[in-house]
Amino acid sequence: MRMDRRRFLRSCTWAAACGAGLSAMGASMRRAQAADAAEGARMGLRRFHLSISTDALEADEELLDVVSAAGVTDVWLAGFLYGHWSYPIESLVAWRGRVEAAGMAAHVITVPLGHPGDSLGAMHGDIPLTPPSHWRMAVGPDGTQYSGTSLHAPATEENVAAVRAIRDAGFREIFLDDDFRLAPSPSVVGGCFCDEHKARFLDARGYGEPEWEDLLDAVQQRDPRPVLREWVAFTCDELTGCFRAQQAAVPDVALGIMVMYLGSEKAGIRLDDYRDVPFRVGELMFSDATFDPPKGKTDELFSALFHRRYARPELAYSETTAYPVAQLSPRNLAAKLAVSTITDCRNTMLMSGLTTFPRDRWDPLASAIRTHTALHPTVAGHRPRGPFKHYWGEAERLVGDDNPFSLWLAMGIPFEVCDAPPTSGWTFLGDADARDPGLGAKGDAATWFARPGAARGTPGRTEQPEDLEALFALKERLLPELGATPHVVDATPVVCAWYPSAEGVLLWNQTSDARRVGLRVGNDVREISLDALGVAWVDDVRLPAPPEA
Repeated sequence: MRMDRRRFLRSCTWAAACGAGLSAMGASMRRAQAADAAEGARMGLRRFHLSISTDALEADEELLDVVSAAGVTDVWLAGFLYGHWSYPIESLVAWRGRVEAAGMAAHVITVPLGHPGDSLGAMHGDIPLTPPSHWRMAVGPDGTQYSGTSLHAPATEENVAAVRAIRDAGFREIFLDDDFRLAPSPSVVGGCFCDEHKARFLDARGYGEPEWEDLLDAVQQRDPRPVLREWVAFTCDELTGCFRAQQAAVPDVALGIMVMYLGSEKAGIRLDDYRDVPFRVGELMFSDATFDPPKGKTDELFSALFHRRYARPELAYSETTAYPVAQLSPRNLAAKLAVSTITDCRNTMLMSGLTTFPRDRWDPLASAIRTHTALHPTVAGHRPRGPFKHYWGEAERLVGDDNPFSLWLAMGIPFEVCDAPPTSGWTFLGDADARDPGLGAKGDAATWFARPGAARGTPGRTEQPEDLEALFALKERLLPELGATPHVVDATPVVCAWYPSAEGVLLWNQTSDARRVGLRVGNDVREISLDALGVAWVDDVRLPAPPEA
């Protein structure tokens, strides 16, 4: 990636500052860490992006300098919003010059379809919340209507014209945002059930009215029967077609998509179709109320780990969002940067609708940016490995309620992400996957945990409550089976990511208090200090990697 002299010098300063603070490490480790950080910054390994409107920039003439000094490398300007040029091209071009003068790159965000509700947090009341009247409403399976997240002509055609205009204005990176999907919210089986889409679906599949009634029943029952699978494929074809039409119109533009929390096929997002484009991994915990509990953090991490199965690290972006704008405290907003590091998302996107964070967020963010800029090169390109298996299966992606069994991530035991059902180790299933009889074959060495009652009699499931007390009791029972696996010995919520090829472990404190925890490495227990919500890299963990699942 291109990096001008000002940005390079600033990045090297961050790396040097971080290296000076690592006094607890040996001198050789400090030198290696600082060198890695400087090289990573020079090569643009970890970049920090701000999504904002020109309204917010106009309201604060010092803001560009503030965010640039904090470590932001790229600014994304809102432009075309679901049929409206809310921010004219001429304004975007003018602000691009000012962004570049502040040492950052400028790009554009569009909102192709809209959102069933206000998710913009606009500074003024003149931003429409719904598409124009010549765009048609979406229809749910129960006949209710809502705006946004449906595709009817001329939505695709007008979005094609918009990205062409943005390209012609000289921009070469565009994100389709908030969110690019055909479901009103997570957990909903999406698609538009209007008469037009009904007729197209039935005709394409050779179905009649009985199959339509079967589909409506399957959606209500969350049953992945054949007709529902065909509906999901039909919906995915439609959304992918919209994306590809825009992509074909601007082949010299990097066109990316924002994917909502655990977004997948049931929302029209056939994840395989977006492997080679900029890809915003889905997150959800936008406030202290949702992010404070350990399960809020592990749900967020779970979703990002799932989406990284499909996104290349250099094209992967976080969705580090606070909404409404002040709902995440400074320390929680800064703590979210750990999700990008653990998952090796090379880009962190700071978002808060069309406004931006209060000024008191930027000092903590600047400190966190320095920390993660220095740390990220250590884990980049390395896979977390371990006996706990992160798996989000087909049933969840078709009919699940998007409530993952995720709290096991805070048990302090290493994990790895599996593309296919694992045949060894311990896997904690979401409720829809727990009911899937196709998971778990006789003779494999995998253990499948499910929340009490979720499996509904599906064999091969071990019931396990998803609360910390019960999970730490399980941990005590599993410790003798961990062998040489490094792990946190304490019953305290900490994410433990082990990177055998990097010979280290990354710990993330899930609590708002500083902690000292013991990390067992072989026959030794190392005492590790963790700041509140902080991360720590533990080096010199030379243990054999576990066998592939």
